[in-house]
Amino acid sequence: MTTVLVTGGAGFIGSHLIERLIARGDRVVVLDDFNDYYAPAIKRRNVESARQVGAFDLVEGDIRDAHVVRELFRRHQPEILVHLAARAGVRPSLASPLLYEDVNGRGTLLLLEAAREFGTRRVVFASSSSVYGMSQRIPFTEDDPAVEPASPYGATKRAGELYCRTYHALYGMAISCLRFFTVYGPRQRPDMAIHKFVRGIERGEEIHVYGDGSSRRDYTYYEDILEGILGAMRLESGFHIFNLGESRTVTLAETVAAIEKALGKKARTVQYPDQPGDVPLTYADVTRARKHLGYAPRWTLEAGLEKFVSWYRDSKGFLGD
Repeated sequence: MTTVLVTGGAGFIGSHLIERLIARGDRVVVLDDFNDYYAPAIKRRNVESARQVGAFDLVEGDIRDAHVVRELFRRHQPEILVHLAARAGVRPSLASPLLYEDVNGRGTLLLLEAAREFGTRRVVFASSSSVYGMSQRIPFTEDDPAVEPASPYGATKRAGELYCRTYHALYGMAISCLRFFTVYGPRQRPDMAIHKFVRGIERGEEIHVYGDGSSRRDYTYYEDILEGILGAMRLESGFHIFNLGESRTVTLAETVAAIEKALGKKARTVQYPDQPGDVPLTYADVTRARKHLGYAPRWTLEAGLEKFVSWYRDSKGFLGD
């Protein structure tokens, strides 16, 4: 039985991941601080859904608390760390860059140091397509120098990758950094575009569309992301960076149209200027992940949206909608 520590395990991706790990027989430990970036009650419900699959140890604490982190590693001796916890969001990071650096930078470093001290040999770090920023190299490949992030959030994720690279070089830890591309699906954070658009159109409210609708995103359904994470967890040596996306881009206008079709309702859109920190395109080259992780994304946006809308309609009473 493998002991896996998942930080941010009460969140969107984390809660789905721990269900998969429990179901396959791993011993799972979750560290989450249930902060108020969005309603803590949503994350607590995620945890309760995971408990229906099986038991796991839950530690409520902050990754920036060195005592909590060291005691967790000392007590549980995890063999694998999957570090998903982060202060998320591009636009909010412009307003609170020091907070983002504290959580995403210092918090990551504290975890890596505890992993080194207590002998955790495998680490999977959740990075982001935001590290590419305004890169003109299309599609985005992992060999891109990624020195043009457009937000503090993207910069902190790139810094986390560099910390991981350093710990591999110094201590021989096997570390994989996974650059997620616009993940969506059941339990998605309520501030994310697909969730906001579904909520607004379902309610008959106006939805805010930034720019002229031509910006493109590489949307990735969470089940494909889970397969990438599980593949990275199997790697026992080396330092790696992998893109995890669908390798298919969709315009903002096409996204809204697909949501309209999934809901069977028309959107009332209001156009606003492009926002600082937003980028015109994300587009993943997943060749490396296919080769080394067996990664094979299979979810189209249309199929994923059907699942998301079904979940949303089943859950909107709890979500306050």
